Amino acid sequence: KKTPEKMEKGENDPKDVQRKEKAKMQLKRNIGYFDGVSFIVGSIVGAGIFVSPTGVLKHSLLNVGIALTIWTASGLVSLMGALCYAELGTALPFSGGEYSHIKRGLGSLPAFVFIWTSTFTKPASNAARALLFAEYATQPFYGICPAPDVLKKCLALAVLWSLGILNGLSVKMAAWVQTIFTLLKMMALSVIAVGGIVFLVARQKESLARFEDMFGSEIPNASQVAEAFFQGLYAYGGWWSLNYMAEEMKSPSRNIPLTVMTAVPAVIVFYLLVNISYLTVLTPKEIVSSVAVAVTWADRVIPSVAWIIPLSVAVSIFGALNSSMFALGRLSYAGSQSGHLPVLISMLNVHSCTPAPAMIFSTTIASIFIIPSDLITLTNYFGFSAWLMIGLTCASLIVLRYREPHLHRPYKVFLPVPFVMVAMSFFLVLAPIVWSPNLQYVYAFLFMLGSVIVYLPFIHFKLHFAFLDKITCHLQLLLEVCPADESAKGKCE
Repeated sequence: KKTPEKMEKGENDPKDVQRKEKAKMQLKRNIGYFDGVSFIVGSIVGAGIFVSPTGVLKHSLLNVGIALTIWTASGLVSLMGALCYAELGTALPFSGGEYSHIKRGLGSLPAFVFIWTSTFTKPASNAARALLFAEYATQPFYGICPAPDVLKKCLALAVLWSLGILNGLSVKMAAWVQTIFTLLKMMALSVIAVGGIVFLVARQKESLARFEDMFGSEIPNASQVAEAFFQGLYAYGGWWSLNYMAEEMKSPSRNIPLTVMTAVPAVIVFYLLVNISYLTVLTPKEIVSSVAVAVTWADRVIPSVAWIIPLSVAVSIFGALNSSMFALGRLSYAGSQSGHLPVLISMLNVHSCTPAPAMIFSTTIASIFIIPSDLITLTNYFGFSAWLMIGLTCASLIVLRYREPHLHRPYKVFLPVPFVMVAMSFFLVLAPIVWSPNLQYVYAFLFMLGSVIVYLPFIHFKLHFAFLDKITCHLQLLLEVCPADESAKGKCE
């Protein structure tokens, strides 16, 4: 109850204030430390470590010592990048990940180029994951025969929309699913790691012989080492995912750095143990010649239950897809809040306070890529764009250090680290274009530059069509959404 004194002063009871805070339409802080760890690990660990860790070994010319060194170095580079992102995530805990940081540090146009490119590449990546999941999920029922393409595409669409609806309905449920599937995939990696140790003990002399002279094989040249490094960094991709959910993290100042420092080193250790296990059981030549090295490993070590590995691959892909879709929905939401995407996408569901329109938007685009799946191959030439945006994000950190020195930074990374990441990023952008020039890279650059044609009239000069407001209003009522921080009734009622 309000006291007479408080009524005179116009003050509210603390319970009233709390109720009003809860009634606000905004993203809720439902993601804790363990949820964050599962999201990062789930994003990094996909099908690659199970299916084809052969790229690093192949480009290392079967030199075991060089290959393991590259796996370690790739993990450390990923950790450096994750620590840079941790500073930005704690100083600017907003949805949108790199997009929000680039916009704050470098301006609106670079941020628009990022979201323009990501709207094309990230849904395509999700479509590829969904198709790969469908491949592994259907293959056991068809044996050596290929599963029908129609069946795989229908299953991929079903998985995409199931996860899209899940993420649009409940953040807690999406986090719970992510935790379960991350635990399952880490259990599978543990089986491989422990299996390798047991095999090493049982056949000690034969197995240890492969590690006695690890660097004795032919030494690869600089370009081959770089190619192997590309493969290793690709396997660690996804370490940047936590910043997309910074706005929904509990105690982001504490949990973001702690989550990064737990998840990325854990993945490095598991990757090394799994690779050592592969090398313990199989020769380097057998690994390089295997289509799915984990399956070959299982046939050799646990033949009676070898089916566990293909199932683990499907589980791993499913978990990585869930994490990626969660992050992409937050990117679309942040871009719409800044006026770089239609305003409807920035609205929240009045019942669950989730960015349901953003999830529908990103899932729809991914579904379009699945239907003519050949389009997905085009995104291979946008691989350089991911590292370009990482470089711009780390450059934003440097700019903000000097331009906004008084910005509250609960965590600060050692300043030379972002400089190293910027240099590394631009090397990784230019290297594939210089070493293997291809006309498709030109098309990719032209697509990115095409964003300027859209940016000038619609963002810079704010060109607007009145009929879009009516469409937005009808969709707002249909989807039961309203703008963030406004009353649940919305403007259309």
